[in-house]
Amino acid sequence: MSNLPPKPSMENNQTRATITTAAATTNSSSKEADHDDCHDLLIASLPKEKGWAFHQLYLYQGFWCPPVLIREEMAVQQHFQAGQNDIALATIPKSGTTWLKALAFSILHRQHYTPSQNHPLLTSNPHTLVPFLGKAFLDQDLTSNTTHSHRLFSTHLPYHALPPSIKNFAIGCRIVYLCRNPYDTFISAWHFFTKARPDSLKPLSLNDAFDMYCRGVFGYGPFWDHVLDYWKESLERPQKVLFLKYEDLKDNPILHMKRLAEFMGVPFSIEEEKEGLIEEMSRLCSINNLRELDVNKTGKFGSYFDNKTLFRRGEVGDWVNYLTPEMVDRLDKIVKEKMDGLGLTFKTSL
Repeated sequence: MSNLPPKPSMENNQTRATITTAAATTNSSSKEADHDDCHDLLIASLPKEKGWAFHQLYLYQGFWCPPVLIREEMAVQQHFQAGQNDIALATIPKSGTTWLKALAFSILHRQHYTPSQNHPLLTSNPHTLVPFLGKAFLDQDLTSNTTHSHRLFSTHLPYHALPPSIKNFAIGCRIVYLCRNPYDTFISAWHFFTKARPDSLKPLSLNDAFDMYCRGVFGYGPFWDHVLDYWKESLERPQKVLFLKYEDLKDNPILHMKRLAEFMGVPFSIEEEKEGLIEEMSRLCSINNLRELDVNKTGKFGSYFDNKTLFRRGEVGDWVNYLTPEMVDRLDKIVKEKMDGLGLTFKTSL
């Protein structure tokens, strides 16, 4: 266990993952105003569509993003410097992000926290423990040490839009990507974003949302572009990108938790396996368990989303309860067109 990372620091009684930045913090107010003006001008020039939970989505560098998040992603792209031990968790929204954060955090820090006693997941939402890179960067909730510590953070950015230092093979930052079948991803997203949609916007119908999704108008999408970029990178550079599937994790969590631990550089020991530690951690991080924790029944994640909306069902195949045969046929054709011959397949039921 000597290769496990040091115990993460505690701040305001919450364990926070840390990441690095080279961005200057002494800019004058006039420079900040100029930056804001440039940002506003850029936003105004981008193609736009109506949003899911926000008023609008803008097409920025080939992916759709709400304007409030474009500022974060621009800053990260321009200034973030990854460290050699950094681990980036990448997902498209509603494909298992919260679950992956819980699993990765518990695996990485298991030397310091046992599943049964005072584990941070019992009192902190997974998004608090593993922050999104863009928000943490702008909030300066950071440290500058990139050499020895394992830093864990997440992003929804497509592969091509990641900061150069994350993609740089020589630096050593590793990427864990989790994908989910496009049918369940859509249904999960529709439920989640309709609950977060402000009262000033009329409800987003299933039909309207489905049409947007099929046209690729989806946060950080199109879905297929996002998934395929990471899939191709995982084939070309398997030491750099670990590609996991939500359905495989549901079907055999122990096997894929072992893969995740190995990839992150903290493999489970024979003793840990014999003691049943992996099974304990799997139960702790399960969607059903996380949903029932008090910390996830109240409070908000960020400024927009209630914690309780992060945990709905988490099942494979729930889409059959919502999609009409015509919808399934349309999505089937798109998936075949986009994925055919690339070796990537999806399980739509277990």
